[in-house]
Amino acid sequence: MPELPEVEVIRRGLASALTGRKIIRVVIQNRRLRLPLPRGRFKAWVEGRKVTSVGRRAKYLLITMESGARLVVHLGMSGRLAFVPEGAPRKDHDHVRFILDGGLELRFNDARRFGSVQVVTPERGDGAALFAGIGPEPFSRKFSAAYLLARTRGRKRPIKNLLMDGTVVAGIGNIYANEALFVAGIDPARLAGGLDRDGCRRLVRGCRQVLERAIACGGTTISDFVNSSGVAGSFQCELQVYGRDGEGCRSCGSLIRRRVLAGRATYSCPLCQR
Repeated sequence: MPELPEVEVIRRGLASALTGRKIIRVVIQNRRLRLPLPRGRFKAWVEGRKVTSVGRRAKYLLITMESGARLVVHLGMSGRLAFVPEGAPRKDHDHVRFILDGGLELRFNDARRFGSVQVVTPERGDGAALFAGIGPEPFSRKFSAAYLLARTRGRKRPIKNLLMDGTVVAGIGNIYANEALFVAGIDPARLAGGLDRDGCRRLVRGCRQVLERAIACGGTTISDFVNSSGVAGSFQCELQVYGRDGEGCRSCGSLIRRRVLAGRATYSCPLCQR
């Protein structure tokens, strides 16, 4: 599943190529995604309108139209947004085609169909209800050591599980939770309530450091992630612990170990993350 860095990489690619373009027409090839595709709203609020901006909230892409409506796109497990020349042969799982001015199309492709494309109209506000339960962005000032310390008090769940809780902080999935905890020098299984202020400070800093580097590398491509131009990411070449069980730690040489926490593969260095 694309995590926050991958979604941010796609956002940046869309922002540079999509902003200012007009969506001439929306062609729906398959309405059976995770949520029904709103054909009527596409026609009323999207077709014939220019894109004014492309944003992101957690793992959602927010494409704002001059009509005041927003396309809210979630990539699910395998969703992709890619630019192709208008009229290019359709690929399997191309579910939505946005026909743009200038002879270009933006296509939403999703093999597993867990993704979604919704339209939030002005009378519904900015779509805040969709994000009401999502925690602060990891790059925001609200995600601070003091905030994390307050959210961990009395919590008896492993810190890695809490870090992946979208109500605590937005968009941190399994890969980046593993990597951030390594940078912070914290055992993933440590109970969240046992962290002190310094541990929270190191973890906040570790989250930002790892996410920033992943974005700079174009995301992590372990199976099939590519950006909107079809280019794979390269952060997988810099992973310190994720997927490296039995290999030597790049810092101390100890063998990386793999455990399962809350059903998710968890990787750590037994020396660097005591």
